[in-house]
Amino acid sequence: MKVFFISLGCDKNLVDSENMLGMLTEQGVTVTNQEQEADVIIVNTCCFIGDAKEESINTILEMAEYKKSGNLKGLIAAGCLAQRYCEEIKREIPEVDAILGTNSWDEVYQAVRQVLEGKKYENVKPLTSIPQFSEHRIVTTGGHYAHLKIAEGCNKRCTYCIIPQIRGEYRSVPIEELAAQARRLGDAGVKELILVAQETTLYGVDLYGKKSLGRLLDELNKIPGIYWIRILYCYPEEIDDELMDAIIRNKKVCHYLDMPIQHASDGILKRMGRRTCKKDIAAAVEKLRERIPDICLRTTLICGFPGETQEEHEELLAFVNDMEFDRLGAFAYSPEEGTPAETFPDQVEEEVKLTWQEEAMELQQEISYDKNQELLGREFLAFVEGKVAEENAYIARTYRDAPDVDGYVFIQTEETLITGDFVKVKITGAYEYDLIGEIVK
Repeated sequence: MKVFFISLGCDKNLVDSENMLGMLTEQGVTVTNQEQEADVIIVNTCCFIGDAKEESINTILEMAEYKKSGNLKGLIAAGCLAQRYCEEIKREIPEVDAILGTNSWDEVYQAVRQVLEGKKYENVKPLTSIPQFSEHRIVTTGGHYAHLKIAEGCNKRCTYCIIPQIRGEYRSVPIEELAAQARRLGDAGVKELILVAQETTLYGVDLYGKKSLGRLLDELNKIPGIYWIRILYCYPEEIDDELMDAIIRNKKVCHYLDMPIQHASDGILKRMGRRTCKKDIAAAVEKLRERIPDICLRTTLICGFPGETQEEHEELLAFVNDMEFDRLGAFAYSPEEGTPAETFPDQVEEEVKLTWQEEAMELQQEISYDKNQELLGREFLAFVEGKVAEENAYIARTYRDAPDVDGYVFIQTEETLITGDFVKVKITGAYEYDLIGEIVK
């Protein structure tokens, strides 16, 4: 049998997809990249914001057409949309033959077998456990870096977010299981581990009675073959001395933190249900830079939250200007069905949200350009991602850049470089987001 797989949404969803692919190939299933050849198509869906929900629905409908024009015998919807809208999918999209919720993806082979027998299949489990990971996970990011999902769900319950409804309460993966996964990835050629969860900083609280991300870093740092460990999704109020100590003592851990703050106005942060304030965010940034002087800080913002005023928007811009984050992404607020914020009064007009988002990104562009100019002449270890087509140039990243979200270093050289190699480069050019470098002999 042949299966075609589509993974939508975030990197956490991608980890689930890669585990499903591993489980299928373990059973002798062939994965194809041709939709029209597939006996079964699986869409691992997202519904975090309205656009993602629409993309998931449209993708399912598009794949359903192969029941008319291809070999398709079964269509499976998995992931967040399937978890949240199981009944609606059954009612509105009868072409879907099987539904797997976010806690049921380890049943993917059973679902495939059932739909090939012409039967319907549904498994949307309670969000209380963690599915069994595959020992033969197929890494789809090129093989040289991979995401390691260290926990599932979230307890924060921000007023704009549906994650607790589709992923459940916070559940950490035990350290020994994560270390085993990391060893398998290292043995398979992965050199960079990117730690992800809805929130990484609370790792271990449910299992060990206290935050244990530092302890996890100690274990991952020992694993042969792994050269870089990168941490994403750190809530500012949970970053403490113990975590900073672990980053400092573990040499494989990149001096890079992704720390979503979402806003800087105390009024907005309170309405968002965030558990911090502007003063504490500034203090966290100051302490990180004091203890780890070369740390690269990434953050994200939400622009146009219900009730946000022009003054609060300007307060946010002033804070961004003062903090000078190394990396920043700004997004227009999206009202999500079933969240408290959806019902808040004084919803901001779409045009205003987009204007504020643009202003935040324009400011960050200036900050990023100035910061990149400061890197001129400096030398960095760079991780080679690939070659620029028809040019004597390669694409690489420094420790300051996470894949897909940050910038690149373009290395001009006559040498032949191999994807996944580390090379030392000197920065010779700097733009708003990307750098130019040359190999240091």
